[in-house]
Amino acid sequence: MSIDTTAIFGKLEYFLNQFFNLSDKELSQLKEKLIFRQFPKKHTLIREGETEGCLYFIGEGLIHQYFYKGKEVVTTDLVCEGTITGAVASFLSGQPSHYFLETMEPTSVLCISRKDLDGLYASDIKWQRFGRILITHFFLQQEMHILDNIRYSIRERFVHFAEAFPALLKRVPQRRLASYLNIKPETFTRLKPLIAHRKKNGTENGNHPKNNKVTTSKKTSDRKRNGPASKTY
Repeated sequence: MSIDTTAIFGKLEYFLNQFFNLSDKELSQLKEKLIFRQFPKKHTLIREGETEGCLYFIGEGLIHQYFYKGKEVVTTDLVCEGTITGAVASFLSGQPSHYFLETMEPTSVLCISRKDLDGLYASDIKWQRFGRILITHFFLQQEMHILDNIRYSIRERFVHFAEAFPALLKRVPQRRLASYLNIKPETFTRLKPLIAHRKKNGTENGNHPKNNKVTTSKKTSDRKRNGPASKTY
């Protein structure tokens, strides 16, 4: 790998170590299967109806997952550097995707194909266990996001997101954030002053009351710092 891709692989290794300890030999096996790619802003990785052939680890950038409801764009995921994404259900099932994946910024990724991942699974039972852990991670993220949309009020969803992902408030268009949080755009606008108010009162960056925090596992919290995902919260 070149110097640039070596730095990105280091980020991938850090991410994977949260779930599974891989030996140097196993990391070298994985590295051989990865392809480095760079995409411009607004590049479509997959369209609805296409079958996902890769999973992507984002080294730099931001990816938007969405579908169309009539003419409306419904955002289902926002994933930035430091974690893995893709049209996961399509990748696992081999069936057409229900989603579009598009970059929101210039984005650099390491990708692995379904064929190469299956090759790793076939080579050693440890890789099969690794795959199960990774798939479990994706679906736990998805369940947490669904649950949060049910158990929290609109105000609570906004505050939790703003505290967990302050950088995304600047990187992602407001209408996409509102869609992801299942909040009307005009309501999102009315809630934005809460951010300044909480900063003024010292209730941000870990100083907010405990009962305002989203309760998650450590691994989920690590994912949250990298962006909501599938998945997310």
